[in-house]
Amino acid sequence: MKKVSMLALLVIAAMGAWAADVQVPPEAHPDVSGWKELFKPDLSNAIYPKGVWTVEDGVFTASEDQALWTDKDYDNFILDLEFKTAEGTNSGVIVYCSDMDNWIPNSVEIQIADDFSEEWSSKPRTWQCAAIFGHLAASKSVVKKPGEWNRMTVTCKDKMIYVMLNGEQVTEMDMSKWTSAKTNPDGSEIPSWLSTPFAELATHGRIGFQGKHAGAPIFFRNIKIKEID
Repeated sequence: MKKVSMLALLVIAAMGAWAADVQVPPEAHPDVSGWKELFKPDLSNAIYPKGVWTVEDGVFTASEDQALWTDKDYDNFILDLEFKTAEGTNSGVIVYCSDMDNWIPNSVEIQIADDFSEEWSSKPRTWQCAAIFGHLAASKSVVKKPGEWNRMTVTCKDKMIYVMLNGEQVTEMDMSKWTSAKTNPDGSEIPSWLSTPFAELATHGRIGFQGKHAGAPIFFRNIKIKEID
């Protein structure tokens, strides 16, 4: 009995330590030293058009507007990464994708953009960096200027999505509140090509990264993930 009790205590302690290590949403960018790399350096566990995405010195970039996808579905997770924009960059991190061939209305896109450019700074705030594209603006713009590395932590737990950018929690969404495909809860208009209400989207699917969209490159590195309950 003593052995069984000791084993039970060890299991409970281990579970408690694990739970303490996973805070949702994180209060700060997490220590990812023990986390799993989302993609292998040779992209052998990724889905993408051959020749479009390359990795050099740990930096991922694309030559065309084609997404890079995981080869498996993810449910609840914390995704941590760094990205760097160029002048005019418009890209994104895609989660909960249920259809890679028609991903735009069948996923959630966390926007990445050069908010310093005239083109994107003049667009609705739901088109700017760290927004849930077309649906929910970030509380403020904290993206760095083109050429500087940014850190982003995206937490997805069921219908809750949290985005931390450069140390600040700037976006929090409860997908269940987005019951319309035409208007957001605040009455603003949703782009017509986002035709699936978020409340109806599956909360699992592929994770993706948008490529060279709108003619400007995007760069990613240190893409790590931790699956959570």
